[in-house]
Amino acid sequence: MPAFGADTRPTVTFPGPEADAREGGESVAGSPWPFFAVVHLAPADTKKVGTAFDLPIALALLAATGQLDPGALSDLVIVGELGLDGAIRGVRGMLSIARHVARSRADRLFVPPVNLAEAALIAHLVERLVSCSTLGALVTALRTGTLRQVVVPERAKRNAREELDFADVVGQVSAKRALEVAAAGGHNVMLLGPPGAGKTMLARRLSTILPTLSEEEALDVIAVQSVAGLVAPDTPLPPPRPFRAPHHTISYAGLVGGGRSPHPGEVSLAHLGVLFLDELLEFARRALEALRQPLEDGRVVITRAQRTVIYPAQFTLIGAANPCPCGHAGDPVVPCRCAMRDVRRYQARLSGPLADRIDMHVFVGAVPIDELSGREAPLPEGSESIRARVETARALQRARYHGTLSNAHASGRWLDACTPVDGDARDLLVKAATRYKFSARAYHRVLRVARTIADLDGAAAISRAAVAEALRYRTVSTEDEI
Repeated sequence: MPAFGADTRPTVTFPGPEADAREGGESVAGSPWPFFAVVHLAPADTKKVGTAFDLPIALALLAATGQLDPGALSDLVIVGELGLDGAIRGVRGMLSIARHVARSRADRLFVPPVNLAEAALIAHLVERLVSCSTLGALVTALRTGTLRQVVVPERAKRNAREELDFADVVGQVSAKRALEVAAAGGHNVMLLGPPGAGKTMLARRLSTILPTLSEEEALDVIAVQSVAGLVAPDTPLPPPRPFRAPHHTISYAGLVGGGRSPHPGEVSLAHLGVLFLDELLEFARRALEALRQPLEDGRVVITRAQRTVIYPAQFTLIGAANPCPCGHAGDPVVPCRCAMRDVRRYQARLSGPLADRIDMHVFVGAVPIDELSGREAPLPEGSESIRARVETARALQRARYHGTLSNAHASGRWLDACTPVDGDARDLLVKAATRYKFSARAYHRVLRVARTIADLDGAAAISRAAVAEALRYRTVSTEDEI
């Protein structure tokens, strides 16, 4: 009987009549009790985890004891958890299972009722879905041949109206421009500024200007959330871009994934969305350094003694931090009380290699009170109009790279082949890279940001102005020194 997985098939063996006689018992044919069964899930060297095998094992036992015709199970892939009352419960990772079955030769897929809407996201699999709510009802349907296609409940459509909006942010023009560039190219951003300046408020609105997920991207997002057990039957479609904001006390495994039975961490739950690390410098050093691989490769590889698990982790990192322990270094209004050595020690919590992977560093200053209370000021630009420019820039990138690749993830080879740079712009970039000793990674990241700025401007080539703006984002003080 096919069960969950292409190569995992449960087999059930019982002791023969001779063994029963030696133990003083009856054969299985004479009495189904007492007996013992050995359930073997091949291949044996693959670790099995989860409750998805409950229902296949129960049906295999019924078939082995003659209570169910094995032929009734020949065209089914079956997954499901069993309650003690015989109720069939949902399992995690159903979307990934459905994707696998859709590519296989199986005729039908049995899905627990709670997982029907999730499995039905694979459109060409809908006609092959069957379901029952209890083990008794399923056995009856298999015996009578009445197991038929079920009606899949329709998911609610997500309301396009966002609760958060950039129109709520007063001032912070340069910071909002930086986040627009980050959204357009998928760039990582570090927001530095005093407490209460609006860093968290800005970061939480980044997801409102990101492009709507495509159908394939939406499936990828839901698949990760399903493995983590975060998908509800009434989850609206299309799902919003993920926004994850873990607390700075999160563990290493909670951030990047892991555990005895590896599970996705926050970096994977933020796949194709935003990972916001507020008070970035307060996170454990080991957890922060583990971000290097996903920031570079867009995935997390978790290796244990018996297996290796790979989770997607292509996200936009937004970090927020105070510039010093008291939070007022560089603040023209409130003087800093920290000694210079304390400031340097505090900022050194962000290692050089990790800082090198953050494309944009933006100082977020406090907004004057009279500007906050001004009633005559024009209403700030809202998320809808900013998102329109971002989607236009992303469309240019899809056409340039022939896919869903964004500027932030384009290799140096792609940049050189697809990115014309004006002569004076190249000279400025080389001059800055030489003076400030940019690494090769930093050089290409500045070029990627400049390419995004040019896309927002609708320019085919990278201009000197685009490079100058990208250099300003590399360090807070670069603008004044070049």
